[in-house]
Amino acid sequence: MKKFGLAFQILFGLLLGIIVGAIFYGNPTIESYLKPAGDIFIRLIKMIVVPIVVSSLIVGVAGVGDIKKLGRLGGKTLLYFEIVTTIAIIFGLVIANVFHPGAGVDMAGLAKSDITKYVEATKTVTSHSFADTFVNIVPNNIFQSLAAGDMLAIIFFSVLFGLGVAAIGDKGKPVLSFFQGVAESMFWVTNQIMKFAPIGVFGLIGVTVSKFGVGSLLPLGKLVIAVYVGMFLFVVIVLGLIAKLCGTSLWAIIRILKDELILAYSTASSETALPKMMEKMEKFGVPKAITSFVVPIGYSFNLDGSTLYQAIAALFIAQMYGIHMSISSQIMLMLVLMLTSKGIAGVPGASFVVLLATLGSVGIPLEGLAFIAGIDRILDMARTVVNVIGNSMAAVVMAKWEGQYDKSKGKQYLESVKKAA
Repeated sequence: MKKFGLAFQILFGLLLGIIVGAIFYGNPTIESYLKPAGDIFIRLIKMIVVPIVVSSLIVGVAGVGDIKKLGRLGGKTLLYFEIVTTIAIIFGLVIANVFHPGAGVDMAGLAKSDITKYVEATKTVTSHSFADTFVNIVPNNIFQSLAAGDMLAIIFFSVLFGLGVAAIGDKGKPVLSFFQGVAESMFWVTNQIMKFAPIGVFGLIGVTVSKFGVGSLLPLGKLVIAVYVGMFLFVVIVLGLIAKLCGTSLWAIIRILKDELILAYSTASSETALPKMMEKMEKFGVPKAITSFVVPIGYSFNLDGSTLYQAIAALFIAQMYGIHMSISSQIMLMLVLMLTSKGIAGVPGASFVVLLATLGSVGIPLEGLAFIAGIDRILDMARTVVNVIGNSMAAVVMAKWEGQYDKSKGKQYLESVKKAA
């Protein structure tokens, strides 16, 4: 399959996984054969994410070397993230009000899934205040944070370390060279791991289809359509407008990241796209200092697809139970989602945990989530793609805002991508 590009190979793995999963639907034995391939691929990606983020961030921050510049970039980045995710929540509420995906759904005909693990995660999370989230950004033990993959704590330490390397001048050059070598080596490793992506995708999607089947989509088809239409319109209208305002092209970014977007959709994991996305955004003209800072933070604070989905899902459950949500109730829902979606970043099953932490506060039955848990992966695939596009767009926006975007470099890279297609 060498003559075919990675995007084609991943699509082939996706299609083959769907076919195999459909053939062996309801057969638990097939999972024991397919699951290891998917698990190995996800583990390989998780293995390289932390070294890439740490090394790239240290090199990028040391290159800036100015805490004032970095503070300004951080402030602008968080402001942008808050504005765009709030727009995503509003967009989701509008879609749910227009489509009414929960109206007329017969709950008696729906299968319930076990959501105990999400409820337990919510209990752990809600025992901390929103302020505790920011306190926990500062790690007690950086090695413990590295082992746990606590991204915000890792980013905090890497930024301080990078500033320290810059502050000591010539003495820091050997350290900087070391981390430059680590970053380049890890990107080489990433390229090798991507060769395994089609097999990983085949295993992951095959297990999903064999468990739930295509038939599981039918009773909740209106919700699936509403979420997918909402995601598509958000990308085209909101992110497209942002791209136009900052003088770039949404289509150009999608074209550059086509392999990563297919991979993110197939695996329903943003992490699988992170290493190559950072590399490609740098080639597209975004400075390393901005790419390595904005993209990892965006994985915690700029989940446009997730927040949009949470708004639609919340109103879907309310409509399913026949609960009328007034404008004031929906404004309250928006405000709560703005806080909870930021406060529990990095928690497994974060979108579900956010909803559990939110629904009760606005009078929507938590039990409703058990009805949509079975198709969550199908919905997760769409929101993961939007998260990836949103974070890549954020890197370009910040580079433009800081006046550091290299237009000629971006144009050259886009031309090379077009020629290679």
